[in-house]
Amino acid sequence: MDSYLEIYKKLYDYYGPQSWWPANTVFEMMVGAILVQNTSWTNVEKVIQQLRPYLTPEKLEQLSEVELAQYIRPSGFFRIKEKRVRALLAWYRRYDYDLDQLKTYDTETLRNELLSVHGIGPETADSILLYACHRPVFVVDAYTRRILARFGYDLPKSYDAFREHLEKELPNDVTLFNEFHALFVEHAKRHCKVKPICKGCPLETSCAQRIKRE
Repeated sequence: MDSYLEIYKKLYDYYGPQSWWPANTVFEMMVGAILVQNTSWTNVEKVIQQLRPYLTPEKLEQLSEVELAQYIRPSGFFRIKEKRVRALLAWYRRYDYDLDQLKTYDTETLRNELLSVHGIGPETADSILLYACHRPVFVVDAYTRRILARFGYDLPKSYDAFREHLEKELPNDVTLFNEFHALFVEHAKRHCKVKPICKGCPLETSCAQRIKRE
């Protein structure tokens, strides 16, 4: 069975650097982390394009509830997400919308604060910590679990236990965590789908599920 670092190297060699998160600004990244909940990134891209003239905290706050909800409609659950974006704004306002102020707080404090924000769960909080605040937090999602389970790893069931397991097994490196999560996403979209496309897969020779199937 390949180690996590061996999996990372194979994916990186195959797909190259991903340079995530796909956003023009830190604030756009934060908003995108909420909009992508329960939808595809394709739908979020539509929203971002519509919202781009307003994608600063100050301008977004000036939109009415109805206006903001209509802008984010393509992402689904738009009324719920409108409230979640407002809650994120209220939290960020406490720091004067200043990323440098966030940098003065430790990761655990920021994570607990984010988890207390309406509509922000562990995956969204960790995405903001990793991609906006550049903290060494591994974002785990359904793609990560699917790929590693197919390799035969006995994975912790809870989100936090799974995240902590990966953080313990990997070097404490923000860039590696960033690229590895993005590579998992890309691999899941290209090869390791619900119904996998094994031909040409960079992990094919060591995939436990494929070997078992054969």
